[in-house]
Amino acid sequence: MWGGGADLTHKIQLLESPAVTRTPRSRNALILCLAATAVLTAMDLGTKHWALDRLSQPSSFASGPVCQPDEHGRIDTQRAQRSPVVLIDGYLEFRYAENCGAAFGFMREMPAPVRKGVFYVAAGGAVLLLLWMFATGRGGTLFALSVPLIISGAIGNLVDRVRLGYVVDFVRFHLNDRWAYPTFNVADAWITIGVALILIEGFTDGRREKRARAKSAAARPD
Repeated sequence: MWGGGADLTHKIQLLESPAVTRTPRSRNALILCLAATAVLTAMDLGTKHWALDRLSQPSSFASGPVCQPDEHGRIDTQRAQRSPVVLIDGYLEFRYAENCGAAFGFMREMPAPVRKGVFYVAAGGAVLLLLWMFATGRGGTLFALSVPLIISGAIGNLVDRVRLGYVVDFVRFHLNDRWAYPTFNVADAWITIGVALILIEGFTDGRREKRARAKSAAARPD
């Protein structure tokens, strides 16, 4: 889900442009951001708790280290699947899955120390950077809305990694089992929506800045 990093970096840089306000946000805005983050994080962790309880059960095969592949490269799950909850037959269901990688299974095959280092540093860095950008007035309305979404998603998945060693996924889109989108969770959805909002704002700010430059160039005397 973090693909297109160069493009996302460019969009974030546009948030630093003169076209975007840099007036520090109020204390009430920061409190509202933190409250929204808490609510969204609770929603994510609550749904994961439900998935653990309703969609999985203890497994008798989970004897090896968590998220460590065996000599054949296979990773045994720590809990066994129960029957899925079907929402739309043949298309959408809740099915338990364990994700040893990043969102949608990315990096699941990397060594555990590397994964943990990347995840912990990335999550901590993203939280601090976004809070700083929010507090100092970077970005506009869409960026402000994206901050609690991305932070809560990062925290929710990080909590799973710390307490379980993997992330609980359970939302599964598929086409009659012939094709399936990578199973994800609420935290992944929050992050995806937040990144989309940043991209949209970066795109609109880029167009606004381009129009301002064209208008300025047209106003210059020959």
